[in-house]
Amino acid sequence: MATHPTSDSQVLAGRPFPLGAHPEAGGVRFAVASTVAERVEVCLIDDDLGERRFELTERTFGVWHGLVPGVTPGQRYGFRVHGPYEPKTGLRCNPHQILVDPYARRISGSMTDMAAALGYADDPEGPEPSTVDSLGSVPLSVVTSPGGPDTGVKPEVPFEETVIYELHVKGFTEQHPDVPESLRGTYLGLAHPAVVDHLIRLGVTSVELLPVHAFSDEPSLVRDGRHNYWGYSPLGYFAPHAGYASEPGHEVEEFRTMVAAMHAAGIEVIVDVVYNHTCEGGPDGPTLSFRGYEATAYYLHDDDGHMADITGCGNTLDAGSPTVVRLVTDSLRYWTTELGVDGFRFDLASTLGRPHGGAFDMHSTMLTAIAQDPVLSRCKLIAEPWDATGEGYKVGYFGAQWAEWNGIYRDVVRDFWRGEAGVDDLASRLSGSADLYDHTLRRPWQSINFVNAHDGFTLRDLVSYDGKHNEANGEDNRDGTDDNRSWNHGVEGETDDTEVVTLRQRQARNLFATLMLSTGTPMFVAGDERWRTQGGNNNAYCLDDPTSWVDWTATDESEAMLAFARRVIHLRADSPALRQPEFFDGRTTPTGRPDLIWLRPDGSELDESDWHDPERRTLGMWIDGSNSQSRTRDGQILTDHSWLLLLHAGAEPVEVTLPDREFGETFKPVLDTTTPDGAPVSDERLAAGGSITLAGRSLLLLKAPREQ
Repeated sequence: MATHPTSDSQVLAGRPFPLGAHPEAGGVRFAVASTVAERVEVCLIDDDLGERRFELTERTFGVWHGLVPGVTPGQRYGFRVHGPYEPKTGLRCNPHQILVDPYARRISGSMTDMAAALGYADDPEGPEPSTVDSLGSVPLSVVTSPGGPDTGVKPEVPFEETVIYELHVKGFTEQHPDVPESLRGTYLGLAHPAVVDHLIRLGVTSVELLPVHAFSDEPSLVRDGRHNYWGYSPLGYFAPHAGYASEPGHEVEEFRTMVAAMHAAGIEVIVDVVYNHTCEGGPDGPTLSFRGYEATAYYLHDDDGHMADITGCGNTLDAGSPTVVRLVTDSLRYWTTELGVDGFRFDLASTLGRPHGGAFDMHSTMLTAIAQDPVLSRCKLIAEPWDATGEGYKVGYFGAQWAEWNGIYRDVVRDFWRGEAGVDDLASRLSGSADLYDHTLRRPWQSINFVNAHDGFTLRDLVSYDGKHNEANGEDNRDGTDDNRSWNHGVEGETDDTEVVTLRQRQARNLFATLMLSTGTPMFVAGDERWRTQGGNNNAYCLDDPTSWVDWTATDESEAMLAFARRVIHLRADSPALRQPEFFDGRTTPTGRPDLIWLRPDGSELDESDWHDPERRTLGMWIDGSNSQSRTRDGQILTDHSWLLLLHAGAEPVEVTLPDREFGETFKPVLDTTTPDGAPVSDERLAAGGSITLAGRSLLLLKAPREQ
């Protein structure tokens, strides 16, 4: 490869902001931040890896910038940073490493030679930098044009109406028979009419995409010849991942087209973002971007210059660094304004509230900067409220504008249905987790309720395995959590035992119905409605194969589960009282009854001893719908039927006495988990005060007449 230096006089001063590469004035203005650099060169790379270097001589506010005439969109480029290489102080500048622009809108290529990508010679903590040029062995940035296909009008679905569907862009359509082979596993595959139609008929309002930021495999995976399928290993926070484009180089346009297709269907796009660590790993990892500019401005370090790690991924972005705060907020604004995204789920979000690795602070600089931003404050902001340390488990501790993945909800509901918990905690979860969220000025819909997610068992595996089976991951089954709270119902894994299979399917319906009928925002995983299995693998992060892909094959079991999921999701959508935006508080409704009453099997209200009975397995939940607190889009209060939800986790049938005529003359069954599709065994109305028998391990929802 040839190097052709160019005279500094050809570089115009330009402006420092915005950062990145921006076409303007007959060329491209480049700007990159580093307060420790002594010289910065922008390097233009041709198809044969020929390189032209232009020195950026202007430095303003710690930003190196310059406008190079004649450069056009499509140009590949990188930066070389001359400066201190002092591992003992955390600084690792090395001009032999060509660096990806942290603000690149497109990233091409991949790391093909791990040895060439290392910034050190022999010892990652030693004084000698590598003298091997990394050009040709690492990804490069690409200049892009602004704009692209219109992303349409954002649906702005009210949170209380939201149903979130977590999916992987590739895995969702890789095996879809109605998607053309050339589009399977891509952004355009996700935009295909057959796929969008499935989402509409299912009833979900928002798709939550596993990471779509450009990512690269971690050093440990590269060394083992494996691949990061999930994508929680970011390289660039502005560039859509190129591997999901049907046509290389068109990932930005295709992503925007996908967003437009979702918006046209009234479906929001939420993206899972990983602003807590990068693919560069620990100090023994490659130098691809951030590390080479100013490692201490991006990553947590201790006083001795050693990298700190509270993510379990080798490095941690420092949420207290102005450089990182700017990077994250600039990235988020780009994705919502330019790429049309409606919201964000923040991976290991507790790290964002721990500036410089300290104690969690809901009012930290990073969390405050995001929540108060005039653009971002209008997005759905969802935190995963934990990190890799005990200090980081902060369910219920985020600020007023944040929704949270409610891991406590997941654990309680799993425990109840496997017969390992009473009804006290369950009642809190069913009614919106006020104990976690009411004290921080939040609403019940800020509890993102889920019983499983990408990280863990599928719904089918949750009722089919007692333990994880992750041997295919190549880590001797050591990876993945052991706290599954699952139950195989007598047989580990797949079985032909009809009794076991029938019970598993009913338990899956119990879990799914509980999720959809709980106050809060439900989230479930793509494929659960199709009875998907991962063979007991609860950490399939590195399996880019049918283990992780959604199976679209129609079977009796998958069609029944799909019918059940549609029924209960649409039931929730049509019933304002089942998705209330305010916490229950015992208020008197227009009927003269409280908004919520908890009932024993004999029809009387639970008393103090009932709540503390660990053996109690049956719970009745009366919801008065005459004042649901739900509103129309123009603010009018909605009235609804009143509802009686009966949950029974005991193995044997139980007799239940229905409420007396004070609550209504009759009750109509509308959902019954003892049938494959949830249709009640009989739609005959049941008389108030009468008795019914609940089957063992079943859920029944009854509707009372609407009262004006």
